[in-house]
Amino acid sequence: MAAEVIRTDAVVIGSGPGGYPAGIRLGQLGVKCIVIEKGKAGGVCLNVGCIPSKAVIHAAKMYDKLSHSEDIGIKLSSPPQIDWAQTIKWKETVVNKLTSGVRQLLKANGAELMEGEATFVGPNALEVKKPDGSTVRVEAKSIVVATGSRPVQIPGFTFDQDAKKGRILDSTGALALTEIPKRMAVVGGGYIGLELGTVFAKLGTKVTVVEALPNILNGMEPECVAVVQRKLKKLGVEILLEAKAKGWEDKGDRAVLSIEQKDGTIAKLDCDKILVTVGRRPNTDGIGLEKIGVKLERGFIVTDKQLKTNVPGVYAIGDCTLGLMLAHKATKEGEVVAEVIAGRKAEQDAKTIPAVVFTDPEIASAGLTEAEAKAAGHTRLKIGKYPFSVLGRALSVNELDGFAKVIADAQTEEVLGVHIVGVGAAELISEGALAIEMGAVLHDIGLTVHPHPSLPEAIMEAAKHALGEAIHLVNK
Repeated sequence: MAAEVIRTDAVVIGSGPGGYPAGIRLGQLGVKCIVIEKGKAGGVCLNVGCIPSKAVIHAAKMYDKLSHSEDIGIKLSSPPQIDWAQTIKWKETVVNKLTSGVRQLLKANGAELMEGEATFVGPNALEVKKPDGSTVRVEAKSIVVATGSRPVQIPGFTFDQDAKKGRILDSTGALALTEIPKRMAVVGGGYIGLELGTVFAKLGTKVTVVEALPNILNGMEPECVAVVQRKLKKLGVEILLEAKAKGWEDKGDRAVLSIEQKDGTIAKLDCDKILVTVGRRPNTDGIGLEKIGVKLERGFIVTDKQLKTNVPGVYAIGDCTLGLMLAHKATKEGEVVAEVIAGRKAEQDAKTIPAVVFTDPEIASAGLTEAEAKAAGHTRLKIGKYPFSVLGRALSVNELDGFAKVIADAQTEEVLGVHIVGVGAAELISEGALAIEMGAVLHDIGLTVHPHPSLPEAIMEAAKHALGEAIHLVNK
């Protein structure tokens, strides 16, 4: 018997932070839409990525603060205890609230959520295998690929996500651990590895980071990274740079990781868990893109500013496309692609996509780093920095690490980059992103009255410092 045929205006493959906003916006614009999801609504970000990781990061931060509460005169009757099972249970309630919200929002805006695995059988047709094994054919004038990404698996380190017995974990496995390991090796010094490594270090795990490059957090402003590196050292985290994980052995009571060091010698590291976080790869295989001739580059789908691929009627957004692999980038692209499909004039023309690393302290960046600004032809720069160690609000909440840094072109004084390392950096960076997006100059920030005492004052003071007009800092 022939498969059932469903016809609609648009289809979105994937309900992650790019897919579900695309479905919602399409519904708002009156475009009949089906969002197809083979896993859980909300995708990696809501279920096993951004949201659950930030929940456990918050729990670890609170535990760490309580452990040092005597610094500000609060004496606990006994040392704080971590009930990890309750932490995981709370994390799941956060996830469930958000994923159920995705379903409700799609429905409320007239978009249908279909469970199943979609494969292209033509430029405007998909075969969808449903959970019960049946198949349907879905046809649409416009199809958006929003299939996201998955962790890169390196040779010799096959993921085993068993919460108790598994040795080799990706980020999903680390967030599902039922016990706090005594020793953990983190392979990869990027943001995922350092965020999760910091969590377990605060909870008492001996963490060792193995990074193949000369620096951790490659691509971030080096001065900001240095602050985080110092804090990691205080937490007892050992960082091995220019070192490569070459293999491992299971010794029954432990795993032994073999590490090739800079000088070529092999070191052995005993650990209970090995967390592999060397990057993510796009989920573009196995969905039939090759059948319809969609252009790929290193596995990523190539699109233009309107998120169109080289195949008419086929679009792509989020991690499966070239560019930054960030949830908020995917969300913006989801909204833009919906506007394009609905016939409106729209394109992805953001001047900057801010990035945040939820280490301790946090790092947040918008725009160009100092090195990038010079490479882009800005030979003369005006740079201002304001340390949190002299910021009233930071002092009053006992968060002295870090600074705000503003980079501008010396001639035009246009703001090129804003970089923050310190408490609340994730919340502060939007001011920097807005400044760059609107083409602000240093005086736009410096002349804007900021409330006192507050953390955003650091950005104002940094802008004034770049101008030589800082009030609470000695100017150059």
